[in-house]
Amino acid sequence: MTLRTTLRTAAILTAVSLTLAGCGSSDTTNDAPAEAISTGSFPVTVQHMYGETTIDALPERVATWGFGTTDAVLALGVVPVAIPSAEYGGGDDLMYPWVSDAIAELGGDQPTLLDNATYELSVEQLLATDPDVLLAPHSGLTEAEYDAVTAAGIPVVAPPEELWSTPWRDVITTTGDVLGLSDQARDVVADLDQQVTDAGAQHPEFDGRTIAYVSEAESVYYLLLPSDPRVELLENLGFTSAPSVTTLTTGSSPFSTTVSPENISKIDADVVFTQVDTDAALQEFLSSETSRQIPAVAEGAVAGFVGQEAGAAIGPTALSIPFFLPTLVDGLAEATAVASN
Repeated sequence: MTLRTTLRTAAILTAVSLTLAGCGSSDTTNDAPAEAISTGSFPVTVQHMYGETTIDALPERVATWGFGTTDAVLALGVVPVAIPSAEYGGGDDLMYPWVSDAIAELGGDQPTLLDNATYELSVEQLLATDPDVLLAPHSGLTEAEYDAVTAAGIPVVAPPEELWSTPWRDVITTTGDVLGLSDQARDVVADLDQQVTDAGAQHPEFDGRTIAYVSEAESVYYLLLPSDPRVELLENLGFTSAPSVTTLTTGSSPFSTTVSPENISKIDADVVFTQVDTDAALQEFLSSETSRQIPAVAEGAVAGFVGQEAGAAIGPTALSIPFFLPTLVDGLAEATAVASN
């Protein structure tokens, strides 16, 4: 299923709910996409790590911060007025291609790009866009940034518990709650889950195969753990995280662990997944003596993805899943075929 299909599905689901609800409010502007019309009730209160935020009325000017929220807003048919710049994986326009495609599909104005080079929010730049709400459920939003924006009278939805740790499904459903599109958001999640399930069903050879997500940077090797959403996506396709992955964890992070050189050979998995920025980096990973201590690497059972775009796309969001899923599955199928032989 393509990105366009995902957007159209969201539009159809919302249109149906509008019909059933008999919604035809006279104060709805003609230039608002049909799929952006709220069917929810306000006020809406959201609990988060800095307290709680109440949104008294449907926000018309939505700003986003962090990762994945822009995608969720667009998937629900709303074009934000401000979004973070995509410094890693973005195109020349500093937007992810799936974000650019969605804005073009919805026909909205180009949002203001909030400088995200340092992951620090410019409150002044944000306020200049005159937002009704700032959605940042999966972000590094600090309490000082939160206080500064709320002091200006802008409601802010911060991460629920910890920075950068909100599951992608919760990003979508929280966004839907704030936009009065709760049912539509849950339908988007269900549709995405079905896309992944269907993709996995087309490759029964994935079922039961063990996989390890290995990353290497400056001779330091990292394993992504099952709690990381990227690994979860691989498991949803049918793979099983290799037991050696959890055995080697140091417990320093819930999402990843470093692997010392003497333990590299203990990464025992049928397939290794990796993502690097350049072809040269991939060749170095595949050929280095250290990497080849990993049995799957030595055998060539590696699903290697190159480029910052791929690095961003593997992080599951409302729009990156349909954008990257076919490429992801093809690469995994090739690596699994090697493992099978």
